[in-house]
Amino acid sequence: SENGTRCVLSSSSEFPEGFFTPQERKDGGIVIYFIIILYMFLAVSIVCDDYFLPSLEIISECLGLSQDVAGATFMAAGSSAPELVTAFLGVFVTKGDIGISTILGSAIYNLLGITAACGLFSSVVSRLSCWPLFRDCLAYTISAAAVLAMVSDNRIYWYESASLLFIYGCYILILCFDIKINQYLMKKFSPCCTCFTKAMEENAEQQPLVGWREESGPLIRQQSRTDSGIFQDELDYSQLSTSLHGLDEISGDHPNIFTMPEADMKRILWVLSLPIITLLYLTIPDCRRQFWRNWFMVTFLISAAWISAITYVLVWMVTIAGETLGIPESVMGLTLLAAGTSVPDTVASVLVARKGNGDMAMSNIVGSNVFDMLCLGIPWFIKTAFINTSGPIEVNSSGLTYTAISLICSVVFIFLAVHLNGWKIDKKLGTICLVLYLVFTVLSILYELGIIGNNPTRVCGN
Repeated sequence: SENGTRCVLSSSSEFPEGFFTPQERKDGGIVIYFIIILYMFLAVSIVCDDYFLPSLEIISECLGLSQDVAGATFMAAGSSAPELVTAFLGVFVTKGDIGISTILGSAIYNLLGITAACGLFSSVVSRLSCWPLFRDCLAYTISAAAVLAMVSDNRIYWYESASLLFIYGCYILILCFDIKINQYLMKKFSPCCTCFTKAMEENAEQQPLVGWREESGPLIRQQSRTDSGIFQDELDYSQLSTSLHGLDEISGDHPNIFTMPEADMKRILWVLSLPIITLLYLTIPDCRRQFWRNWFMVTFLISAAWISAITYVLVWMVTIAGETLGIPESVMGLTLLAAGTSVPDTVASVLVARKGNGDMAMSNIVGSNVFDMLCLGIPWFIKTAFINTSGPIEVNSSGLTYTAISLICSVVFIFLAVHLNGWKIDKKLGTICLVLYLVFTVLSILYELGIIGNNPTRVCGN
């Protein structure tokens, strides 16, 4: 640094060189990058819609998970695969701070931006439960505070990274006993939880979870959560009338994905997406079909790998496009790159929110951030405990104080906003979250540029 200005590496240094020179991009080649960006958005939505979420449904059915637990575990892990890959790259390949900066930098977007998207892009008002949101927010606050305490001295020791794994282990343990804990808390705090019980009764009557039969009557999840929250135990998957991935009818087997839609707009999108549809069809077993149904874990893992690969290309293209347009590094990291790495979370959460599964959407949003903290702990622990045991990992913690305040404020705000909004996700909550996200982003950009505070940055070599 010189004159108090912090030097940071360019984001493009973490990626291969583009297939156009800077001058060629300015002369019109940038259009190709934007076309690839749009196509990657389309590709990740197809992977989530046709493979990732259907496999998640069957996993939830087999393990008897409620929708919020499924969202906080398997859905969060799968959609956060890009962050896990980024963390490993940051520790073992680039040996920089890309992992921690990507994960902590995109946390605000995950909490506020995705919640805004769920509220604004969903025509269904999704009801929420008190306990799942409180559980996930508390777990995320503890794990974020632990990470920030670790990096305060710019060194990561093996026992510090092990504590992250321990925190996540405790979180999983709580999820294993989620039903009993939920029932105990509802009995203990029944006077103040009456409104939540009424809200869930209304939700059960108006928007029953997928697979609930009409003749079985409305069910209240605090009283009966032995099913997965997505399926009825005795129902066969092929007999469901509706599913999270948006099928109108499932009878015996899934319709052929190569059947051309009837609507003109859908037909155009289908033709444009045919290459990626064919590639995915050839590489991922479709667990919606009777023949591949028992291969659901393979479907889950391969679709998560595809999500990581597509997100990598997406962030790569966004980075080069941003540099070509002269967008500052700090603005890129807090806006386009944060949104780019969280595309799977955004798509998955919006898709399930459109089906009225608000608990799964919110648990994925907050649970993904909890899993992101684990993404930092795993590579840190492997390197400090097994590979380089002679000393700690060196990190750069400057600017994290402001990040810590922002994270804690956003978690508290999400919980209070949902409570004041009547425990539901709607366009009102979406608008409020969008406005607050824009405020946080503007303040963060001003801080990174040195306009407020005393932490100005510049790209090394500029």
